[in-house]
Amino acid sequence: MMLFKLRIPVADLDTGRSVSGLLGEVIEPRPLAVTLFEDKPPAFVVGAYYEHEPSTCDIDGALAHLSMRIGRATVETVPDENWVAISQAALPPIHAGRFIVHGSHDRARVGLRPLAIEIEAGEAFGTGHNATTSGCLEMIDALTRRHRFGRVLDLGCGTAILAIAAARALPHARVAASDNDPVAINIATANTHLNRVAARVRVVVAAGFEHPLLRRPQSFDLVLANILPRPLIALAPAMRRALRPGGIAVLSGLLNHQAHQVRAQYHAAGLRLLSVRRHAGWTVLALQRR
Repeated sequence: MMLFKLRIPVADLDTGRSVSGLLGEVIEPRPLAVTLFEDKPPAFVVGAYYEHEPSTCDIDGALAHLSMRIGRATVETVPDENWVAISQAALPPIHAGRFIVHGSHDRARVGLRPLAIEIEAGEAFGTGHNATTSGCLEMIDALTRRHRFGRVLDLGCGTAILAIAAARALPHARVAASDNDPVAINIATANTHLNRVAARVRVVVAAGFEHPLLRRPQSFDLVLANILPRPLIALAPAMRRALRPGGIAVLSGLLNHQAHQVRAQYHAAGLRLLSVRRHAGWTVLALQRR
């Protein structure tokens, strides 16, 4: 079976991360994998792999607001057996605050650093190469420098990269990771073992807070939720119940123009804005329960 590779030249790394995030999370159809490679510095190229040929007209239209910094999308066919290797082998390590996220191909080069996290590209969502994930990691880094958290939840964990980061930065904390996708849960569990934090990270299948481990009020000091605006808005009352007084929610998966609505909903639910980070068109919010 042949696969289809979408190729979009971009002017710089920040634009590349923004395009990668939009292709991976917002623009339909969703690709099997998204890559971002350096291409004749300082330019970069974004690649995305699909089972069915995507419409370049639709994608150009969805990315029209970035048209001054990107080239036109093109599509080519590639053999099925090549895309996994391509999507992983050339991805460089990502530095986000004190964290460094890498694939197995960089294991020897990175070594066993205390805040190194090994995550393969092409798995469930969350490799650190996306601006939403790297922004969350930077927020975790900043918060764990200033606050002590005893119980942490990575809600909609994907690969469990945020849960692993929290466990690394908070060696005495207990961490839960949940996702409604059993495939993601299998990947998350394997990653906690790979990164040597499985003893302190419990991984469960759950939609929102619908699990006995997550349902008890005031259970968590820190909740990490890198998902999408609509489910985040729906979860606002439950998020407040789950947080202890003074607890913090880190919300991501938000384009800059979507952040205000989410922030307003959480303010109405009883959480005040603590910190904001914006990068490559995406926003990360940290909100504290009053």
